[in-house]
Amino acid sequence: MLGDFLQLRAMGQTSQAIQQLLKLAPNLAWRLRDDGTEEQVALQTVAVGNRLRVKPGEKVPVDGTVIEGTSRIDESMITGEPVPVAKAAGDKVTGATVNGNGSLLVLAERVGADTLLARIVHMVGEAQRTRAPIQRLADIIAAWFVQIVVAIAVVTALTWWFFGPEPRLAYAFVNAVAVLIIACPCAVGLATPISMTVAMGQGARAGILFRNAEAIERMRDIDTLVVDKTGTLTLGRPSLTDFVAEGIAEDEALALIAGVEQLSEHPIGLAIVEGAKSRGLTPGAAGAFDAVNGLGVQAEIDGQAVLVGSRSFLTQRGVDTQQWEGRAEAWRAEAKTVVFFAIDGAAAGMAAVADPIKESTQEAITALKSAGVRIVMLTGDSRSTAEAVARRLGIDEALAEVLPEDKAGHVKRLQAEGRKVAMAGDGINDAPALAQADVGIAMGTGTDVAMESAGVTLVKGDLRGITRAAVLSRATMRNIRQNLAFAFGYNALGIPIAAGVLYPAFGLLLSPVFAGAAMALSSVSVVTNALRLNRVKL
Repeated sequence: MLGDFLQLRAMGQTSQAIQQLLKLAPNLAWRLRDDGTEEQVALQTVAVGNRLRVKPGEKVPVDGTVIEGTSRIDESMITGEPVPVAKAAGDKVTGATVNGNGSLLVLAERVGADTLLARIVHMVGEAQRTRAPIQRLADIIAAWFVQIVVAIAVVTALTWWFFGPEPRLAYAFVNAVAVLIIACPCAVGLATPISMTVAMGQGARAGILFRNAEAIERMRDIDTLVVDKTGTLTLGRPSLTDFVAEGIAEDEALALIAGVEQLSEHPIGLAIVEGAKSRGLTPGAAGAFDAVNGLGVQAEIDGQAVLVGSRSFLTQRGVDTQQWEGRAEAWRAEAKTVVFFAIDGAAAGMAAVADPIKESTQEAITALKSAGVRIVMLTGDSRSTAEAVARRLGIDEALAEVLPEDKAGHVKRLQAEGRKVAMAGDGINDAPALAQADVGIAMGTGTDVAMESAGVTLVKGDLRGITRAAVLSRATMRNIRQNLAFAFGYNALGIPIAAGVLYPAFGLLLSPVFAGAAMALSSVSVVTNALRLNRVKL
């Protein structure tokens, strides 16, 4: 009963992580009717497309976009940062975060099981039901172990029956039963799953979600980390910093390329559009839009053919950008991303976009390198920009101008060199590389596709979580090995005593009653050792 109590306690502590997450979600929401009046409804009745009023001090009911109002949102449950984040029209908000003093009108985009909070809860629950490779090995050993123990019990009975003192039958029966009882492999069966369960709960509380037990086991062997730059090393919210044009007024040129980029989902394009709007410009209406993944976009505006993208994108279309290269290199040396644009086949200027590096990135990179992990950065940016970022952060290798479809190939190359590779990314184009890596690590602030392809999700989008995940992985595997060593070592010591090897010299036999107590105690010891994982500092 003590063993069962401790096991249930361990499971309960892990489940508390899920229960605490579930309690974060509000039960009610203020929904706007078509006539503009408000009604309070149960959260379950909210649908995608509903307009919801979030009043001061209330929790945001669902994931969505602000369409009216300004306020500051406490997002500490997602980001871990205590400082509230300013929100205005066009900004994304996450369900269960807490609104400040302002009133917001939010358009519901993800409800029910599709919200970030619901996906986190689902991932933790699913992970608890998976099995690590070491568990399968333990099961194979346990299967052979049982057969061996039964054979030992039979040999013990026959030995006492033929060579033991009177009453031989009683001695044969009691000692054979003692062997069977003391060798019951309960502790072996508990050794792996109880440690994994406790570890997943500990990870969830630290904002580290393991998709399965295999991810925990593989994480300890990682010696190379491949990272995407935008949204992983950086905030993923670039802004327009510089803009030049020739042969056309700057404002007119910016409105043109913003008209093309407003049809693109790329962060650089969004930065250009926001830069144009901040200058009071209205992006032009674009037609015949086409995007080349990782290179650039093109469209027609007012009968003009507009190209926006990398140097190679324009070069492929016969546009010479050589006259701009001097200034472009100066911008790249400042870790800015440069895009060129052409109008009707002639180069007309360029823009520079900067994406601030996350405050936690430098600390994370330093910690990983101290642990012996090689850092490789992949980016679609130019080599100058990539090298500037790599120098600033102390990254070992920077691979520039990498197309989205080539990222998985670079991961394969590193694996072919014998490296154990983790890939960290947040975008749709990172999904193949995340799936290819030994361990895929997705930023919780990224896309659904990235999180579905990864074995580990960092809820806060903080790279320091990788170091914490590795620490937890090593502690968990060490704990499992301790459990297995104790379980098998205990049986290796207990079985000969139960069989009666001490009887000839000392006249000692192990009663089945004490064998049963010792067997239960071994399970208690394994569970107690697993609970020590709750004290691992992450």
